Amino acid sequence: MKFDASQFDNLELDNIGQWPAAAKLVLAIFLGVLVLGLGYMGIISNQLTQLERSYAEEKTLKDSYKTKYHIAANLELFRAQMVEAEDTFANQLRSLPNSHETPGLLDDITFIGTTSGLDFVKLEWQPEISKEIYIELPIDIEVIGPYHAFGQFVSKIAGLPRIVTLHDFIINIAENDNETLNLKLQAKTYRYQEEVVQ
Repeated sequence: MKFDASQFDNLELDNIGQWPAAAKLVLAIFLGVLVLGLGYMGIISNQLTQLERSYAEEKTLKDSYKTKYHIAANLELFRAQMVEAEDTFANQLRSLPNSHETPGLLDDITFIGTTSGLDFVKLEWQPEISKEIYIELPIDIEVIGPYHAFGQFVSKIAGLPRIVTLHDFIINIAENDNETLNLKLQAKTYRYQEEVVQ
């Protein structure tokens, strides 16, 4: 069968039934492709997008399930860890001085300094600094004495049952004696800031 392009001349939509078979075939293929394309765009593409969202949601739900299953399977272990953490926190709170113990801390620092062979020039509280869950209580300290006595002093402060940190060390030679040194530092202790009941 030889292709004859002239059979596509003078085609009118009013009499499609009288078109040649080749023209009807081309029209049928065109309409089929058009229907498939519009159907894909109108129905299937939306369904594919929804399917992809469902797959993503399924993955999220599976991950959430795995996490919750892990927690549920280890619930007793987590409870034991929580009790242990609460005990540790309570022990740490006990090592913070309460408001009645803070004056005794100055006595302890004075005792430690004098037994280490140091003379106090200055030992005084500074204004409290309020933080989120605790209050910082700074103490300015200035002592004079030999270098090795400073090491004993710092070591004994670290051994106190309360939490005391040392900051801002400045060591200078004393004014009248080259053998004696002057140490300025700031000690900080901390107090738990209890919630204010209104």
